[in-house]
Amino acid sequence: IHTHVYPEKIATAAIRTVREFYRLKSCDMDGTAGMLIRRGTEAGISRFVLMPVANRAEQVQSINRFVQQQVAQNPCFIGFGAIHADLADIGTAVEQILSMGMKGIKVHPDFQKFPIDDPRLFPMYEAVRGKLPVLFHMGDPRYDFSHPARLRRVLENFPELEAIAAHFGGHTMQETACQLLKDTSCIFDISSTMMFLPKKDVERYISIYGAERLAFGTDYPLWDPVTEVEHFLSLDITTAEKEQIAHKTAERVLKL
Repeated sequence: IHTHVYPEKIATAAIRTVREFYRLKSCDMDGTAGMLIRRGTEAGISRFVLMPVANRAEQVQSINRFVQQQVAQNPCFIGFGAIHADLADIGTAVEQILSMGMKGIKVHPDFQKFPIDDPRLFPMYEAVRGKLPVLFHMGDPRYDFSHPARLRRVLENFPELEAIAAHFGGHTMQETACQLLKDTSCIFDISSTMMFLPKKDVERYISIYGAERLAFGTDYPLWDPVTEVEHFLSLDITTAEKEQIAHKTAERVLKL
C-alpha cells in the first residue's frame, strides 16, 4: 500500500533528501521502478501502490503524469495522486486525478508544510468522499503538521472520508496515535514501523486495531521489500491476520 519511485535522473538526489530529512543511514535501494519490481517480486509481492508527494503546488501535474506513466508501463503498479494545499483550484485537481484513473490521494504534511486540518484541504476531502481514499503520512514529533489530533479533527468533520493513516498512525509516536485514532473510522498502514518498534508492540497494535483495519507497506526505497516481508512474516499473528494485512484490506479500500 505504500511505496515511492522516482525518475532515474533524480532518484539518487531524491533518496538523499528523504534520508537526510529522517536522519537515516545510507539506503541500499536506488528508488527506481525497476528495483522496486525486482526486490518486491523476490519478496512475493505482486502489486505496488505508488505514493507521490508534491512539495510545491506547481509540481502536482508533472508528478501525477509521471505516476500515470509508471502505471501504464507496469501493470503491477497502482497509482495515487499528489495534491497540494496551495493549488488555486483543488477541486479541479481532484477531478484530474480521478480522470487519470488514480486509486487515491497521498498527503505528506511534513514535507509539504501544511497541516492535515488546513481548511484549504476541505474541498478536497469533500470531493473525494465515497470516491477515493486519502493516505496521510502521520506523526513526526518534530512538527505539528501531521499530529494524529489533526486527522481526528478532519474525520470528525468528514466522517465519510476514507483515510489511511501511515506508520500505525504516527511515525515514532504510535502510542499517541493509538489513543487518538483507535475509535475512528480510519485504517492504518504498517510501513516504516517494524524496524523501529519491538515486535511485541507491533503485535499489540495489530491486536488493538484488528487486521481488517491494517495494510502492509514497505515505504520503498527507504526499506528493502525483501526485509520488510521477512519482518512481517515473523510476527506472531494468525495466518488469517497475515492474509488480511498483506492484501485483503488494500483490495477492499482500493476496490480491486
